[in-house]
Amino acid sequence: MALEAPPPPPIQSKTKFQLKRRFTASAAGFLRPDSQQRAAHFPSSPFSVQKTSYRTPSPILAAAVKERKAGALTESESKPVRIVALVGQGTLSPLKGTPWEEVMLQTAKRLKWVDEGYEMLVFTDDICQSGNENAVNFMRELRRADILVIVSVTNQDSVNWIQTKSETVGNILCFDSSPNLSNKLGGSYIHKETKGNMFGKIFDTSQSKDSESVEVVQTVSQAWNRHNTDDIRFCLLVIINAYIRPVPILKNLRSKGLSTLSCMVKNCGPQILNCLLDPNCRKALQCLNQCSPVDQVCNYRCIASYESPNLEAFSLCVLQKNNCLELDAKIPDKPYVPPMVKFQGKDLCHETAEDLFVGWLGSLNWSWRVVAGQNPAYDQFPCQYQLFYRGKARGSFWYEPVFQVRTLEGKMVWRRRKYRVKRSKIPGTFNFSVLDNGVISNEFWTVVDVPDDLSWGLFYYSGAARAAGQCYTGAVLVSPDGAYPNDMDKGRLAAALEKCGIKEWELYTVNNSSCLNPPLGIPEGSSLHLVIQVKNQTGISMVGLADA
Repeated sequence: MALEAPPPPPIQSKTKFQLKRRFTASAAGFLRPDSQQRAAHFPSSPFSVQKTSYRTPSPILAAAVKERKAGALTESESKPVRIVALVGQGTLSPLKGTPWEEVMLQTAKRLKWVDEGYEMLVFTDDICQSGNENAVNFMRELRRADILVIVSVTNQDSVNWIQTKSETVGNILCFDSSPNLSNKLGGSYIHKETKGNMFGKIFDTSQSKDSESVEVVQTVSQAWNRHNTDDIRFCLLVIINAYIRPVPILKNLRSKGLSTLSCMVKNCGPQILNCLLDPNCRKALQCLNQCSPVDQVCNYRCIASYESPNLEAFSLCVLQKNNCLELDAKIPDKPYVPPMVKFQGKDLCHETAEDLFVGWLGSLNWSWRVVAGQNPAYDQFPCQYQLFYRGKARGSFWYEPVFQVRTLEGKMVWRRRKYRVKRSKIPGTFNFSVLDNGVISNEFWTVVDVPDDLSWGLFYYSGAARAAGQCYTGAVLVSPDGAYPNDMDKGRLAAALEKCGIKEWELYTVNNSSCLNPPLGIPEGSSLHLVIQVKNQTGISMVGLADA
């Protein structure tokens, strides 16, 4: 599937950058050529501003104004963040029909990977009408909750109960629920008004104390409409960051105000000018200006659509060489995902693990084709091919992904990247690095599982682009032909996904239906397998270990 989630707001006639596939930043915020009042059109969502006008500064400048002073955490910043989720009993989500209760329980687990102090408890709305011990527990948790998340609650008795019992909660988010329920941010209700047109009820942000709540509403609305657990978690992190206490992985994306602008002008004047004179680079900056600086999916969609040499030079200078945004990021260490330990009955060694990456290359024109992926920003591109091979230099190993991108203008284009791969300490784990569009990204990959016949594989990764202030995790399910593993392997696949903390319903199925003329091939003089023999005879795979 191409990135078909709701696009950023339309680009105005005004005047981060394609990392490999893992990079966003908001230096573009400094290059907005005007500060006129503009109209913003947000996606239609139960939690959205559908049509309103407001004056807003660049996202980076707005964030810089609110930058908290560095120092020790205050007492409030060290306390747990308590979240209560209330979902409609028996309601189903858009995530492959998975019950909302299960989706929110998975989100609670994912929040713990960001910060152990984030505690979310999940209840169903039938508890509102019960008088048992669970109802008592729910009321106790509600009284001390920082955030109440209401999902798919439409029962009028439940609605009435919530309205009378939730007044003390400072932040209330209502998704896909009764219009009689009200959202609240930072202790203030987001008022509604009726326009009498096709938009129905909308949020009246004119009563907001400042533009921050408008930007929060926009960011949360766009993320929620993408319907995946990463973005549901992201919605909650945005609220925590804005109204409760800083979230480090979001705070890293804020600039240092005028010092950033000074650094850019002093060190990168020619690159900035060249970017503004180049139509594609200029479109990228215009597009990025419409995204929240903390929304990786929105930012990356812009980057993938308008990649150009001038955009690469811009990001190389502003971010990688001079770190004008003064950002940093670390590779996430949670969840810990152990590698497989045996292949075809033998202990996995580094050479065999590399051969598993090489996969079917030699018998086919690629190592693997991606069947499905978990990361909402990076793993759902159509027609993904993986090329793993050994280089000419002794001990060198390379990875080149080839994939399609549907640009924001509707064009289908091929992209190709090149990673250096080095063995980590434990066989089956690897360190990847890439300089992509001017920014270095480092990733830690794990071979989670590959059956003895190489019929499929599951690879997990976590990574960071330090100069872009971005960190991420994901996983890819691969097979020789891009087809899903057969039902016989369903239990083994589920177990492998469980090691990654991933449910099968979280995966995006890759569209492999129209993949004409992919730019494949590897450099002359490259070598493939050292230990594993892979042959393809009359369509039947013959996989075995080479003779010692």
